[in-house]
Amino acid sequence: MKDRIETLLATVFGGIFLALSVVVAAETISRKVFNVSLQGADELGGYALAVGSTIAFSLALMGRNHIRVDVFHDKFPRPLQAALNWLSIVALAAFGAFIAWAAFKVIGDTLQYRSTAQTPWATPLIWPQSVWYAGLVIFALVATGYAVRATVLLLTRRIDTLNHDFHPKSTKEELKAELEDLAHRRAADAPAAADESTQGARA
Repeated sequence: MKDRIETLLATVFGGIFLALSVVVAAETISRKVFNVSLQGADELGGYALAVGSTIAFSLALMGRNHIRVDVFHDKFPRPLQAALNWLSIVALAAFGAFIAWAAFKVIGDTLQYRSTAQTPWATPLIWPQSVWYAGLVIFALVATGYAVRATVLLLTRRIDTLNHDFHPKSTKEELKAELEDLAHRRAADAPAAADESTQGARA
């Protein structure tokens, strides 16, 4: 389930910025070749950054990529490490719930005043803000789910599992992940290289 959600969010994230790159390319070509501006690339770029960042919050949480100061973390006893790991995810969940609540007030003000963007398109802000708010809600829900799991592990005294699932990612883990990703890419490129060499030999 976790992998499916992570893959879905990553796909949406990539799709947003792929679409933005197409718009920016079209804007650049139209300006240079036809001396005409679409007058919306900057606006769309701002929306993409806002929405993409909220998706990145959840992706970073699932991959344990949020930065934590862990200079002394590994030197503490296991029970204290578990308490700190639990505290960190609970605090993050509380922060996620807070920003979702604050964003809801922003959405309410936008609806009340029927706010529009101060751009040539005069886009009703409720459209991009709704997607932005959805990303924040997803992050709050993911963080809350993680906090609940950490709390259950702490209460049932499964200290090792709690530390394994919620401790800061170490340098060794990051290196291992990079090496595994490199091996995966090489394995994916190998069939293509073999096909090219076979075609060359036939020619």
